[in-house]
Amino acid sequence: MHEIICPHCNRAFKVDESGYAEILKQVRDSDFEKQLHERLELAEREKQSAVELAKAKVSSDLQMTAAAKDAEIQELKSRLEASEVTQKLAVTEALAAVEKERDTLANALTQAEREKKAASELAEAVLTNELHNVTSAKTEEIRELKAKLQAVELEKKFAVTEAVGTVERERDELKNCIKQVQLERQLAEQSLKDKYETQIKDRDNAIERLKDMKARLSTKMVGETLEQHCETEFNRVRSMAFSRAYFEKDNDARTGSKGDYIFRESDEAGTEIISIMFEMKNESDKAVTKSKNEDFLKELDRDRTEKGCEYAVLVSMLEPDNELYNAGIVDVFHRYPKMYVIRPQFFLPIIALLRNAATNSLKYKTELALVKAQNIDITQFENQLETFKSGFAKNYDLASRHYQTAINEIDKSIDHLQKTKDALIGADRNLRLANDKAQDVTIKKLTRSNPTMAAKFAELKN
Repeated sequence: MHEIICPHCNRAFKVDESGYAEILKQVRDSDFEKQLHERLELAEREKQSAVELAKAKVSSDLQMTAAAKDAEIQELKSRLEASEVTQKLAVTEALAAVEKERDTLANALTQAEREKKAASELAEAVLTNELHNVTSAKTEEIRELKAKLQAVELEKKFAVTEAVGTVERERDELKNCIKQVQLERQLAEQSLKDKYETQIKDRDNAIERLKDMKARLSTKMVGETLEQHCETEFNRVRSMAFSRAYFEKDNDARTGSKGDYIFRESDEAGTEIISIMFEMKNESDKAVTKSKNEDFLKELDRDRTEKGCEYAVLVSMLEPDNELYNAGIVDVFHRYPKMYVIRPQFFLPIIALLRNAATNSLKYKTELALVKAQNIDITQFENQLETFKSGFAKNYDLASRHYQTAINEIDKSIDHLQKTKDALIGADRNLRLANDKAQDVTIKKLTRSNPTMAAKFAELKN
């Protein structure tokens, strides 16, 4: 017999060998279950720590990925500020998709954590309930509890595995999206890099050409060397393009000034097609005072007018940094008519351009020359006609003056005759009055106051 003291009521009671063995077995089973429970709790805590560690790692990876992605997107935005709007929209859409996937993954992780926590609480509750009743349960019930615990453990493992698999799949998808965005960013960066490298290379080549040209011009084309350069360039193509052209230095300084070169070209009939007055200006890079192109335009226009040239062209290396003159052929018609300012490389093109334009109007010039010749004949005829008209007018003037003199004399004679006529008319009127008076005389009137004569007439009458 064995005496056992109850830990609750402190009462002692005896049991036989079989009962003691059964209780001892229960105690051992209880210790075993306790140890099993402790180990399960330890495993659960380890799994919880592993899950939290995985969660923290995934969160850290997500944060690092998001931070890297944000940094990369910021860098992409800064680099793509000058790119097209479509690239910005594509980057924005990719960013929104990545952020959406990141939020979805975070929500999935939160949901998995909640489910795992709920399962753990449920398992702990079930385990606690079973452990409270383990002293009164039988070995078979303990075994069933173990089976249930194993099932719960398997379910927990399955749930954790499934959650981890979902997280890993979402993480892989996120990594793939990030890789795709990085690839697109790299492609865009490479495209922009190639584009800008091409532009930079072209600009560097242009700068090298300009530097080389400036170096050559500063040593070979100062002063008269520019004139020699233009003359050499023209002589190289004279036989091919300007066989009937005249291109020589202007040595006529009778008017006080002269240009550098005169270009003239005529057709087979001798009709002038075009004429150009050229002035070449250059200065050394070491010159203290820098001249401007506008300083020579007035004198060039005067030389063009005095030498009878149709166009004036200033071939200039002055103001090398002026973008207006570096752009090409510059017309200054707003200042002086038919005047251009060019760089030396446009010397032959300006001649060809003006010559072709003048050739197109050659037909009209020929017709104009014919009209001028006809006008010369007409002018000569008009001069002869004017000579005849002037001689005829002179004779007419003399005859007219003599005729006017005769008219004046006739007028004078008419006046004299009119006076004579008036005198005769007056005499006739006096004679008529005298006749009227004589006709009116009677003896009675004569003797009215003369009694002697009255007596005498009376005696004669008797």
